[in-house]
Amino acid sequence: MINVLIADDHAVVRRGLKQILEETTDIRVVAEAEDGKDVLNKLRGSETQVVVLDISMPGRSGLDVLRDLKCEHTDTPVLVLSIYPEEQFAVRVLKSGASGYMTKESAPEDLVEAVRRVKYGGLYVSPRLAEKLAGSLNRLTEGPIHERLSDREFQVLQMIASGKTVSVIAEELTLSVKTVSTYRARVLAKMLMKNNSELTRYAFENGLIS
Repeated sequence: MINVLIADDHAVVRRGLKQILEETTDIRVVAEAEDGKDVLNKLRGSETQVVVLDISMPGRSGLDVLRDLKCEHTDTPVLVLSIYPEEQFAVRVLKSGASGYMTKESAPEDLVEAVRRVKYGGLYVSPRLAEKLAGSLNRLTEGPIHERLSDREFQVLQMIASGKTVSVIAEELTLSVKTVSTYRARVLAKMLMKNNSELTRYAFENGLIS
């Protein structure tokens, strides 16, 4: 039996995921979490073998939660679910320690397959992304400009593009306004842009925000 923890801030989504997984004979949901802090607390008190993690929960960055989770529970595979297109987010998530990535538009049977695969040491991405990643190994191009950013810089880019002010970002990330302003300046410099409008346009055109 594969014991799964589902982490998503929407109760309806958690119920749907649980229903899909528990229609099988070899998977059961042993815990649910609604934010990053809840994920780590629930993991400590359960027999979880696979975490299905929404990368866009409120509070701390999903990438931060993923890194903390992998530090505390090195051997627990994490399957990331996201509303973001896999072409834009999957590589970053996999580099941060996830064992798989899929969008919330995926078919229910794909979710079941993904959970089984990561539980037994495999890596899950869609066939389309796998082909894209394989093809990129033979190219010498630099790749999308946003891949120059660190995880925190990428997070700040997304929040700016979503219309959040520096002060709001600072509060949500528990950082000082000065620190967030520094991240913003780095993002602008690395992406060769001048203002938030250019960042927002780029984010929309490249599917970095919904």
